[in-house]
Amino acid sequence: MKPTALLVAAALAAGAAWAKLPALDDQAKAKAAEAAARTKWSDSVASFQLCKAMDRVVAQYRTQAQAAGKAASAPTPTQPCTDPGPFAFTPPSEKPIEASGAHSPPGNAATPPSTNVPQSESQPTGKKP
Repeated sequence: MKPTALLVAAALAAGAAWAKLPALDDQAKAKAAEAAARTKWSDSVASFQLCKAMDRVVAQYRTQAQAAGKAASAPTPTQPCTDPGPFAFTPPSEKPIEASGAHSPPGNAATPPSTNVPQSESQPTGKKP
């Protein structure tokens, strides 16, 4: 009895794990994109602050070494710290399928696609009745 109950419990857990999640709507996708952009920006700000802190530590070390009469070597040249600036998010603009022109030829139709002429008259097969 115990192995059967364990097998049933495992099957239920696997079914729940494999359940398909609902698709995100446009508003949820926009919020997710903004959250990702904000996270990337905050990482840039943290890197900038770390770079500035390292520069201050190096400057303080060099000043203290020179005050103590020690020879401080020249600092190793590195890339300058870049300020990421204020957070700005512009949502990506997506064209709807109808506006993308994927399903229709370019330009407007001059005549309707259907006519009153039967296909047998417009495309003769070569056989005569």
